[in-house]
Amino acid sequence: MNAIDQIREPLSVRQACRTGGFDGPTSGQAPGFAQGNLAILPADLAKDFLAFCRANPKPCPILGVSERGDPHIPELGADLDIRTDLPRYRVWKKGELVDEPTNVATYWRDDLVSFVIGCSFSFEELLLQAGLSIRHIEARTTVPMYRTSLTTTPVGPFGGPVVVSMRPFKAADAIRAIEITSRYPQAHGAPVHFGRPDLIGIRDIGAPDFGEPSSIAADEVPVFWACGVTLQQAVETAKPDFAITHAPGRMIVTDVPIELASA
Repeated sequence: MNAIDQIREPLSVRQACRTGGFDGPTSGQAPGFAQGNLAILPADLAKDFLAFCRANPKPCPILGVSERGDPHIPELGADLDIRTDLPRYRVWKKGELVDEPTNVATYWRDDLVSFVIGCSFSFEELLLQAGLSIRHIEARTTVPMYRTSLTTTPVGPFGGPVVVSMRPFKAADAIRAIEITSRYPQAHGAPVHFGRPDLIGIRDIGAPDFGEPSSIAADEVPVFWACGVTLQQAVETAKPDFAITHAPGRMIVTDVPIELASA
């Protein structure tokens, strides 16, 4: 299933993922609650990856970290299972994508550590409440995401380009969106760029590297937020023997209200 009507409760979203009833983008689901990107790595890489996230808080703000071998992060949600509760995952071996399953229970190992990284989907309900329209929610598509010429601060084997997500707005609405999102650093905070995409290395805004294109009207400007898919670029750069991430646009929905996540 690629799309479902809006589910308001985070646990209900996770249960729909767990039972195979939902594998679409989570934008617009459980409004008001923090969503997170996911990286799961062997414990011997966890220290470097944690340091990488702390060195790059804009694209990789940390919401939670599991204990070694534990597929639960209790502070992020009751009855939350990292192995089953995202719509879709990506499995990597030596930096190469090898599978995109709807759960990773068969891949689970006792040496794995899970990192949940903040997501811009978390603040979208706040933009909607302010009267701003969000194109990919209206179209029921996955937000467009792009690799950029911006680079992360490398730590150990981790590094690579910053990925951004894009939402188009009229100029006045773009200013309002910047004002609102600036208050939520755990959801990437203020945009990293707006206006000309070529200035951050995006050659064709109609051809995103991840997600689906969004139309941009003549009186609109593209606004770009740092994106947690940056962590997937870091995994590709590091080429660990084994890793798991979320599929772009398909997040873990937590029980944490966005206001508390960004406090």
